[in-house]
Amino acid sequence: MRHFTSRRMAKVPPSAIRRFFDILNTLDDVISLGIGEPDFVTPEHIRQASIESLHAGMTSYSSNAGAIELRELIAAKLDELYGVRYDPEDEVLVTVGASEAIADAMIAVLDPGDEVIIPQPCFVSYAPSVIFAGGKPVTVDTYYEHQFAVTATEIEAKITPRTKMIFLSYPSNPTGAVVSREEMCKIAQVAQERDLLVLSDEIYDRLVYGVEHVCVASLPGMQERTLHVGGFSKSYAMTGWRIGFIAGPREIISAVAKVHQYAIMCAPTMAQHAAIQALKHGEPDVQRMVAEYDRRRQVIVRGFNSIGLPTFEPRGAFYCFPKITAAGMSSEEFAERLLIEEKVAMVPGGAFGPTGKGHVRACYAAPMEEIEEALVRIGRFIEKHVS
Repeated sequence: MRHFTSRRMAKVPPSAIRRFFDILNTLDDVISLGIGEPDFVTPEHIRQASIESLHAGMTSYSSNAGAIELRELIAAKLDELYGVRYDPEDEVLVTVGASEAIADAMIAVLDPGDEVIIPQPCFVSYAPSVIFAGGKPVTVDTYYEHQFAVTATEIEAKITPRTKMIFLSYPSNPTGAVVSREEMCKIAQVAQERDLLVLSDEIYDRLVYGVEHVCVASLPGMQERTLHVGGFSKSYAMTGWRIGFIAGPREIISAVAKVHQYAIMCAPTMAQHAAIQALKHGEPDVQRMVAEYDRRRQVIVRGFNSIGLPTFEPRGAFYCFPKITAAGMSSEEFAERLLIEEKVAMVPGGAFGPTGKGHVRACYAAPMEEIEEALVRIGRFIEKHVS
């Protein structure tokens, strides 16, 4: 029989963490530091706004681009936070989460063989989104010794005549890394000198600790060549609502909107009403959750370092990336044995790219008591396996 799947699908391996989570699902009483989502419930007033919209019968399609009130509020928030001004009419598009925004952008921008530079370790869907759009991902390795922050020099070394885009994602999933304003300005200069588009996934922009978030589009000369991706899942604890957005130059957003229109129609209407409420009245909730994540961050980083798993201080998102080479195991073996022996779940670092090997990703968006108990169990595991 004829082989019907496309050749590009063969370039995308199954998720490296699937087997790990298959094991997790067979066990009881596991402390999970593996799932990258807030442990907070969406604030009640945000949920209530959605419920009220349903009771009012607001269940029809919105505009393909999203409700204009929501787009206006997104544009106003980006202006307030970063001084970047977008026209909500045609420079902001509401999507089904940030993931849809990224996938649509790749389809809208890339021609077959176009190269996209992606620093890694990185979220598992980035390279596949490029491949699915017919492009070629070109990875830039980052390392623990530099706190997994990419440099302009490293990016420039990967540029070829086929390069069309630099894909940035800071604060980083899985490492919690951030890039300084000074270095981000150098990256921006490279993008301008080499006439490259930048896609910046800033879904964790509100979750930073003791540093400023650098919005790429706010840098001099960058708004006209940057696609800014954001959303509500992390900072407002709205993962299941699937509301994201992309903002950028109207010509490119028009192309992205065309993909969105044919593939999706519009983001869920009731979720858009929740997002409107979040932007209008949710800032105290954001600040409360960020303060709590910061408290947990400090506890887990101190804990890992004290039990012999070197961990740099992550300045963003809600992940840390401890080095586990002292245990004499691969990251996959370490995570699997820790899960089976001590019932603590963390994600093998190799799932996020080759330079993630020798590390595991720990998500500290978990209750403090679970973090503290997990550290006890991990400490016991290290004592057992490190001579």
